[in-house]
Amino acid sequence: MTKISLPTLHWLSHEGAGQVDGDAVTLTAPAGTDWTDDALGAPPQHAAPALVFDAAAELALSARVRVTTRRTTFDAGALVLWADERHWAKLCFEQSPQGQAMVVSTVTNEFTDDCNSWDVADETVHLRIVRTGPAWAFHASRDGETWEFVRLFRLYTDLPVSIGFLAQAPLGEECTAVFDRIVLEDSAPGDLRDGS
Repeated sequence: MTKISLPTLHWLSHEGAGQVDGDAVTLTAPAGTDWTDDALGAPPQHAAPALVFDAAAELALSARVRVTTRRTTFDAGALVLWADERHWAKLCFEQSPQGQAMVVSTVTNEFTDDCNSWDVADETVHLRIVRTGPAWAFHASRDGETWEFVRLFRLYTDLPVSIGFLAQAPLGEECTAVFDRIVLEDSAPGDLRDGS
C-alpha cells in the first residue's frame, strides 16, 4: 500500500464547527445531532457534521480518535461513508449508555444495523475504513499497529460514496472529536482478518 495525501475536505450537508490543522481534523457537533435510520422506526436523523472527500475505488483511511469534551451517552467521533440518506455507514468511538467508551459500528441500507464491538479503556482509539472490490471493511486498533476486524459489508447502491470524519452529540450539549495520525492509502490490506 502507498500512502497518499488527504484530498481537500468539504462539508457533507450540514456545515459545522471544524478545522483542518496540519495532520489533524477537529469537529464539534452541536446538541441533538446524529446519523440514524432507526430500525425501530423513529424519524431519520442526519444532522451531525461531517467533513468528507470522494472515495476512490480502493483505499484504506485510518485515524486516531479522541473526544475532548465531557462525554454523554452516544457522543462520538467517527469515520464515515455516505452515498445518500438511505445508504451510509459509520465506525464510532462512542460513549455507551453505561458510561463506557467503546467501538461501535452502524451500516445503513434503508435501516440502520447497529453493532457494539469492544470497550476502550484509553482516551483514544484508532479506526480504519477499507474499500476493496464491492465491499467495505471496518477495523479498530488500540495502538495503530495491530488491527482488529469489526465488520465486512456492502452498501446496496451504485451511487458515488464520500468518506471522512464525523462528530455527533445525540443527547449531550456538544461533542468535540479530534482525528490525528491520519493515514490514507491507495489499496486495501491483503488480508482483512490477520491484524495487518
